[in-house]
Amino acid sequence: MTAPGAPTVHASAVMVGDRAVLIRGPSGSGKSRLAFDLILAGRGGQIPAAILVGDDRIHLAARAGRLWAWPAAGLRGLIEIRGLGIRRCGFVSEAPVGWVVDLAAADAARLPAPESLKITLSGCELPRIPVPAGFSGLPLVAAALMTQPAEEDCPGGIDPHIGRTVATD
Repeated sequence: MTAPGAPTVHASAVMVGDRAVLIRGPSGSGKSRLAFDLILAGRGGQIPAAILVGDDRIHLAARAGRLWAWPAAGLRGLIEIRGLGIRRCGFVSEAPVGWVVDLAAADAARLPAPESLKITLSGCELPRIPVPAGFSGLPLVAAALMTQPAEEDCPGGIDPHIGRTVATD
């Protein structure tokens, strides 16, 4: 998949199960930390098996209606672990992106608007998880992997008598 001279984005990616979680955010927001947390959670059985795609610089390209991610050539199999430095770990050479996590997202909210939970990259619509600054993305990613929006199963909201806004009333 690697194309010589293809541009990269400042992001990390981890394949969880059969699709990658693309982790974006400003420098110092915790992209590498979340990537490693996902790998640990996969090894601990909290989420499906997880393996690094790449850390810090990721190539992205649409192919057959799916967005694919792969590591920058010079960074394959490397991840930054704050306090230990750059470390080697197992990785996959490419993976289809299934989720986008935006760390330190200005539009992160307790009850997010439905439109903030989707993003289109390179013509591919993907689920998006906006994470507020200072919060760990791991619980949100784990919840997204293990649950479904209430609206899909429960037309009345949380239950037939409680609407979606009851938590804020």
